[in-house]
Amino acid sequence: MTLKIHYLQHVPFETPGEILNWAKERNYPVEGTLVFDGETLPDLNEFDLLFVMGGPMGVHDEESHPWLREEKSFLKQAIASDKTIVGICLGAQLLAHVLGASVRKNIVKEIGWFPVSLTPIGWDSAIFGKLPATFEALHWHGDTFEIPENGFHIASSEACANQAFIVDNRLIGLQFHLEIDREGLKRLVHHCGNELLEDGEYVQRPEIILDEGRDYAPMRTILFQLLDQIASSVRTRN
Repeated sequence: MTLKIHYLQHVPFETPGEILNWAKERNYPVEGTLVFDGETLPDLNEFDLLFVMGGPMGVHDEESHPWLREEKSFLKQAIASDKTIVGICLGAQLLAHVLGASVRKNIVKEIGWFPVSLTPIGWDSAIFGKLPATFEALHWHGDTFEIPENGFHIASSEACANQAFIVDNRLIGLQFHLEIDREGLKRLVHHCGNELLEDGEYVQRPEIILDEGRDYAPMRTILFQLLDQIASSVRTRN
């Protein structure tokens, strides 16, 4: 089957990044909605797999970002319609929130390149089980989610216990970023670099985050492995 993909984007500078390259290599059609720009959310019949991207706002910031109300309602409808949804960073927090889980400030901010480790449940997961037990990813968040009811705790990091969850083998939250590429990270630092001025054990300096010697290929490989497993699960369900 042809997998139809849609994404929800919350700011101009946080795009799906390498997700688009993965979809292009596998000939999956992709469409997106710029929710921050007032674009109309898609009909639920228009996609099989939904990605909910990141952003500097929080799930409770409806006063300053009123489109959050409509997006939350849409996500509830997509969940009820048995869609597969992958939330990344803010997207994961939104997914957890509409599933009834708490979203709050993490004990510390986590910004930079830090390891993520699978839990024993993650090792045994059909979706995550082929990933390395520990891998490096990009982090940029001050909030964290609780694991939703009936969800499984998939991954953690030293600074943030809840890095990933899965519910019903189709609702996936990733606090970390595997999708970001070098240019995308430069945009993120440009627009949100003021956060890097704060002192913190888990806040890296811009020169470390933007190190030109960093090889993004291993992270890209892990992302593609994960997305292939998710796509296979969607095809099986459909």
